[in-house]
Amino acid sequence: MRKMKITKINPFGVLIEPLDACIDVRELKIEELRSHFRKERLLALRGFRTFSAADEFASYCEGWGKISVWPFGQILELVEHADSKDHIFDNNYVPLHWDGMYRPQVPEYQIFHCVRAPLPGQGGRTTFSNTVMALENASTSLRELWGRATGIYKRKMEFYDSKTVSPIVAKHPLRGFPVIRYNEPPSEEKGKFLNPPDLEFAGLNSAEEAQLHQSLRDALYSPSNFYAHEWQTGDIVIADNFSLLHGREGFTSKSPRHIRRVHVLSDPPLENPGLESYQ
Repeated sequence: MRKMKITKINPFGVLIEPLDACIDVRELKIEELRSHFRKERLLALRGFRTFSAADEFASYCEGWGKISVWPFGQILELVEHADSKDHIFDNNYVPLHWDGMYRPQVPEYQIFHCVRAPLPGQGGRTTFSNTVMALENASTSLRELWGRATGIYKRKMEFYDSKTVSPIVAKHPLRGFPVIRYNEPPSEEKGKFLNPPDLEFAGLNSAEEAQLHQSLRDALYSPSNFYAHEWQTGDIVIADNFSLLHGREGFTSKSPRHIRRVHVLSDPPLENPGLESYQ
């Protein structure tokens, strides 16, 4: 990739920056970016000229594949709502989860564009955990424990009322290696959490279930497997929704944080294997 500086992010992902400030992100070849994506699972593009309007961002995302369309359209505007009834539009933290778990199709790519970043010290980093690395770094006994557990997840909000069931350890739908599919229970220590999902976990006794959650928290948030992206205005982040879990740190209310997100499907699209009900 010419005129680019590519830097490894610790512990996973790459930061791609232009050596010439006049380079537009649309000049980068998506197939070259996709090659980095398959290896690194997260790309952060910083310092490029990007998009002056939402439709330009959507057009760019179409170059990555078919966009998953929600009731609100192609783009989710992640901004705080004064009267929010759901954590998506709140300013508090969001536990780790995977996107599309309550939808008929699960997207492969999450593509984010930072329209406006929070001010320094206001928080709001987007968090990512590499579940492939978490499994590789876990002990045999923990992998065995996780492999016996199944999550039963129900969530009702403005855009759906759904139930999905998934083993904690599943297979990557395109490449076959093991990944973790887990909706982390909200933590009371981190403050309020609007409209939480209904979570159950089967296959373990009560003591084992407590160990499941503690060991997964330890692994998923371990510095060996965890990355938190501190936004700068104009950043684009492309994340592997099939391998990673993601969440959000809380941020100062009424901060200027504005992130746009688009879901792009795999080819062929992944029909949600765990969806039991959807309306």
